Amino acid sequence: MNIGMIIYVLGYVLKLEAAAMVPAIICGFVYKENVIPLLVTTFISFFLGQGMSLKHPKRTDFYAREGFVICALSWIVMSVIGALPFYISGTIPHYIDALFEIVSGFTTTGASVLSDVEHLGHGLLFWRSFSHWVGGMGVLVLVLTILPLGGGYNMMIMKAESPGPDVSKMVPRVADTAKALYRIYVIMTVVTFFLYLFSGMTVFDSFCIAFGSAGTGGFAVRNNGMADYSWFSQFLITVMMILFGVNFNVYYLLQKKKWHDAFHCEEARVYFGIILCATLFITWNILNVTPGHPLYVLHHVFFTVGSIITTTGYSTLDFSRWPQASQMVILFLMYVGACAGSTGGGLKVSRLIIMFKEIFKEMHMLIHPEAVKRIRLEGRSLEHNVVRSVNCYLIMYNFIYLISVFIISFDGFDFTTNFSAVAATFNNIGPGLGSVGPVSNFGHYSDLSKLVLIFDMLAGRLEILPMLVLFARKTWKRVN
Repeated sequence: MNIGMIIYVLGYVLKLEAAAMVPAIICGFVYKENVIPLLVTTFISFFLGQGMSLKHPKRTDFYAREGFVICALSWIVMSVIGALPFYISGTIPHYIDALFEIVSGFTTTGASVLSDVEHLGHGLLFWRSFSHWVGGMGVLVLVLTILPLGGGYNMMIMKAESPGPDVSKMVPRVADTAKALYRIYVIMTVVTFFLYLFSGMTVFDSFCIAFGSAGTGGFAVRNNGMADYSWFSQFLITVMMILFGVNFNVYYLLQKKKWHDAFHCEEARVYFGIILCATLFITWNILNVTPGHPLYVLHHVFFTVGSIITTTGYSTLDFSRWPQASQMVILFLMYVGACAGSTGGGLKVSRLIIMFKEIFKEMHMLIHPEAVKRIRLEGRSLEHNVVRSVNCYLIMYNFIYLISVFIISFDGFDFTTNFSAVAATFNNIGPGLGSVGPVSNFGHYSDLSKLVLIFDMLAGRLEILPMLVLFARKTWKRVN
């Protein structure tokens, strides 16, 4: 285990976090608010990071386990420091609550312990929303743009942090891939900001909601969520959430004018198909049970479907009051999530495709035992290790899910609340059903339950393995 290299990279992560707090400090100055909590945290983060990265390690080589450890520890350390502004300011006086809030921000979950978000003030609200943007593409992907390690080692980090069953390089060098991703990410975020500004939002709201849309996180800056904005603004938010849920490889192909490859992305087609089918079914179901204005229902259903499948978590109304069939579709969307290689969470559409194709393959093999059949995705045959990793992920996912529901059940809430609370945090969605629905929060859970849900948020964002590797004894065993 190359401890020196791990500490060195963590130092850069902390310095990057200090830089990320500067916009929030500026925002606090603009609105003439107390920025001391943010300033203190910035200094702590910078000087800790400077001390950890001051000495370049003699050994720069590291492998898969170091990559996973760097990934997991980066997110943990970043969250521990990032929670301090809420705690120091006293706006969230309990540190576990502050930690829950910032982990929810960095992992783009959007689950909150706050019933009144507006009391945070503009500076802290900006930091809270900006954490979505920082965590959306991945802080280590950003680190790789400024700290190219060379020798193929940085691919170990990128694989550990990037969502989805398979990570490929868009360009030959991983550092260039990271830069290409962030270039697309920044451009789309800027476009999103100006669209929201054009729709009538204030500058502050446009920034914060754009960060949440880009990172597919669900922190609102108003107590009424997205309900305070116009239908036009809500429609634009829906469109941008859905676009940020698409694999960024598609945008890279469009940028390179490879139109055929971009528009024939199998995962994207299934993703848009699920959105269309879910929107039409829920609209029909609601109108069939409680007749209303079709356009009104369609608008809010489209928003909710886009918000849930991208795991953004914004809401315009309380969807936990919809008919049971519609709620079941919402629960299904929570599990599916967005595309691999996007800022969204969940199982990922590509995994769903692979699982169904594997089922059909097994059925085919039962009927034709001598046949040779390969699973194909995006026009290429998948290696066995990719299919195996999908199966392994599903086993780990279900195991952690059941353990989490079991532990938080001791708080005494109903099954729907506990089941959807884990679904909302593990899949990085935000709101669940029951007592953790769109108009409620997670503040009523005990500290133990909040720590479990914090772990779920981190494990869900990092695709489980990096978090589990930390607890493996062999991870820390020195190899001669």
